[in-house]
Amino acid sequence: MSASLADLEPRSLWSHFEQLTRLPRPSKHEERVVAWVRELAARHGWEVASDAAGNLVVRVPATPGREAAPVVVLQGHLDMVAEKNKGVAHDFLADPIRARLDGEWVRADGTTLGADNGIGVAAALAAASDPHVVHGPLELLFTLDEETGLTGAKSLDGTLVHGRTLLNLDSEEDGVIYVGCAGGADAHLDLEAFTEAPAAGLSAVLLEIGGLRGGHSGLNIHENRGNAVKLLARVLHAAAEQGVPFQIARIAGGDKHNAIPREAEAWLFVDPEAESKLRGLLHDAVAAFRQELAGIDDGLIARLAKAPPEAAGFPVLNVQSRDRLLRLLVALPHGVLSMSREIPGLVETSSNLASVRSDGGTVHILTSSRSSLMPALRGVLDAIVAAGRLAEAAVEARVGYPGWQPDLSSRALTVVSEVYASRWGRPPKVTAIHAGLECGLIGERIPGMDMVSIGPQIEGAHSPEERVHVPSVARFWDALSEVLDRLSRAA
Repeated sequence: MSASLADLEPRSLWSHFEQLTRLPRPSKHEERVVAWVRELAARHGWEVASDAAGNLVVRVPATPGREAAPVVVLQGHLDMVAEKNKGVAHDFLADPIRARLDGEWVRADGTTLGADNGIGVAAALAAASDPHVVHGPLELLFTLDEETGLTGAKSLDGTLVHGRTLLNLDSEEDGVIYVGCAGGADAHLDLEAFTEAPAAGLSAVLLEIGGLRGGHSGLNIHENRGNAVKLLARVLHAAAEQGVPFQIARIAGGDKHNAIPREAEAWLFVDPEAESKLRGLLHDAVAAFRQELAGIDDGLIARLAKAPPEAAGFPVLNVQSRDRLLRLLVALPHGVLSMSREIPGLVETSSNLASVRSDGGTVHILTSSRSSLMPALRGVLDAIVAAGRLAEAAVEARVGYPGWQPDLSSRALTVVSEVYASRWGRPPKVTAIHAGLECGLIGERIPGMDMVSIGPQIEGAHSPEERVHVPSVARFWDALSEVLDRLSRAA
């Protein structure tokens, strides 16, 4: 149960995280957690400033004797991804996260945990309030709405922040230091479809794809996890190509731009005599998918069942609109597109077919692409725009946030590297991440900011598989405490 989290070590960090699990804070609904931060700051007598976007800066005085040290910024975001398994009853706007200890891990029951970035926020607050942590003047920079496109950081008023050394606490790999990140871009495709009444004599069926792991569209994209929208489209496209008579009444899958879709479904009207052929196609497709996803996504589930009663009143896409939609979904890029030539094992460019949803006569499709090379990112957008226009869809595509270029001469990197080498007993891995950290935008808003990103081991972020490794949190905390001590010594 979540009540036991406060008993974990380090208690100052886990007690703050336990309180965060009680506060609903999905993206764009951070009011309660903002109020909590303000209340906590008031109890400690810390100054709080905010900008027009609602981002907060909490100013914390130095430990006595360290007042002359440069200001250090501890940065994280207050929102979390709100994802749950199908059939799980949870209201992310009202219910606390049901967190529990599972061996050496903390996870939630059927929902995202919010360790991304709740652990980082808890660490910042604990560092500021724990009397055992020695530090110079601190600024706790808490941004809003990071998970839906880093919109808080995009609107950050840089004049609020006085420090020029920043520790971003939003990384998710034990003992690894991040010094760069990918830029990102979304594309919205709206396919205007012609609808009609279902043909007489057809049966309404539900085709579902599920049981997939999903995950973060940047951090997990290299694992080749299954994309439920892509798999569903492949099944339906094969059926259309083989002449199976069916009509699409509704299609839906995926939800967040930065999450690989775990589930997708379509309401279909099928000729009863052709239903067995559709089942055979589905059986063959699933066998092929299991080969592709062996050892990666072995939980794949696909089924053809009776559609819900409300399907009977739905109009369907005509054949031309159906085929344009399916060809577009099959053609849109998904997965790793290129690897970095500078950092071994790092994805350079990727794209995520994030969601599809029909709404009356319009089908909405969302893609999310990433690259550490801006020309490559624009190239992916060009391909998506071209595919959309071939399908006669309206496309809006634009770069959403810049990348963060590594600075290997950074003083912050030197200090953090020394601490990590000492505590882990080996030189740390210094790398970039194929995801959108806020550092790129913060560096754009505040020129001259010296930044690194660190964090504990968090797995399955953005999915109900999310979990955080308790021993790694202790290592992260001890390293952070030592880094703050070293940075606060007379420079």
